[in-house]
Amino acid sequence: MKAIVDLFSTDYGLMSLGVIAFIVAMAVWFYRFFSRKMNESQRAAGQS
Repeated sequence: MKAIVDLFSTDYGLMSLGVIAFIVAMAVWFYRFFSRKMNESQRAAGQS
């Protein structure tokens, strides 16, 4: 329980939450970016 209190109430806990949220958001962005690029590549290869 102390770990959860520390996570939400201390500066290092809040910074950890910020970093975790940033990493998750970056993973979602990379997944969408690479999926879009792969789909564009398949369409371009199919048109040739």
